[in-house]
Amino acid sequence: MISREKKRGSRLWTVVDIFTRSKLALVGLFIVTVLIVVAACAPWIAPHDPLKHNYMHLMEPPSPSFPLGTDNYGRGILSRIIYGAKYALLLGMAIVAIEGLIGVTLGLLAGYYGKTVEMVIMRITDVMLSIPAIVLALAVAGLLGGGLINVIIAVGVVGWRGYTRLVRSEVLSIKEEFYVEAARASGASNTGIILRHVLPNISTSIIVYMSLSIPSAILWAAGLSFLGLGAQPPTPEWGAMLSNGRDFMRRAWWMTTFPGLAIMFTVLGFNFLGDGLRDALDPKMAGRSEG
Repeated sequence: MISREKKRGSRLWTVVDIFTRSKLALVGLFIVTVLIVVAACAPWIAPHDPLKHNYMHLMEPPSPSFPLGTDNYGRGILSRIIYGAKYALLLGMAIVAIEGLIGVTLGLLAGYYGKTVEMVIMRITDVMLSIPAIVLALAVAGLLGGGLINVIIAVGVVGWRGYTRLVRSEVLSIKEEFYVEAARASGASNTGIILRHVLPNISTSIIVYMSLSIPSAILWAAGLSFLGLGAQPPTPEWGAMLSNGRDFMRRAWWMTTFPGLAIMFTVLGFNFLGDGLRDALDPKMAGRSEG
């Protein structure tokens, strides 16, 4: 028991050491931490109500009263960006959760059972992969209509395909391991083997892939909102803010510049953090991506 705990402790310190050696990973961790704090503390740190119209301050440039300016309804851009951090995080996490649930489940079934089950699942996956992701997402979002929930569903049903292929390949290499064969010989059920032996041993790859999927999910959600298929006014979502400000770019550049920068830094932060986690937790995936 002691040796196992020592081994786990050694592994943890190795992961921490590899992660902290990367300056970009630490930058990503800092950005994501700030984003989480801002989202959690939005009601206390936002200087103005993000939804209240103020017709005395329409499209004012950045000033001491409104550090990032105001929009065409007199709402402070800074306050709306601060509140928008919550939507960026919620959308990213929810989309990745749906993608992971669908993709991991199908990948486990395809890799473990093989034969007909694998053929059916992988052919469906191949068909879905043959459809451009943007076309599929727009079609689903257009069918469901606007709204945050519909954005989550539209993007979630597109992104599962990569999970399925990754998990299937991992399961194919693990299911022939000695401990899996031993569990099968001892009479363990297929469900028990998958949940107790297979899934825990591929969890690292899944976590890394999820961390790298979050920035894409945030971009997809912002893109659909920009096109009017996501968050609806007056929700302070960054993509919707970009859409609202595009007609005033010459008169009020701050209406699109600052929400765009918020999206850019958030995506960069999650990308840096995901790359650091990949290198620390699963060097095999790092080598695969570089090749």
